[in-house]
Amino acid sequence: MKQDRADAIFTALADATRRQVFRALSDRGAATATGLAATLPVTRQAVTKHLSALAEAGLVTATRRGREKVYHISPRPLTDAVSWMADLGARWDDRLAALRDHVAASRRR
Repeated sequence: MKQDRADAIFTALADATRRQVFRALSDRGAATATGLAATLPVTRQAVTKHLSALAEAGLVTATRRGREKVYHISPRPLTDAVSWMADLGARWDDRLAALRDHVAASRRR
């Protein structure tokens, strides 16, 4: 996963309201900004801005239905982000294991 893509995903999800919008959309499967705003403590305009930020990060997609846009979760970027975190965690596990081995060897001397 490229660093700029990871940055976009984590930046988009760093905002608590944006995560709330994303979670609500995830629960519904698909929704309009108006539909999401009806269930969230923010205005339709705010929901639209948050959806736009999520779309820029590739986390949601929109399709036209008449005059409205219907938003859907795009799971691939989340999968990439989880893989990136798992890889980073595995590297830290390896480093910590090496440190633990080094400390254990030092104690035996």
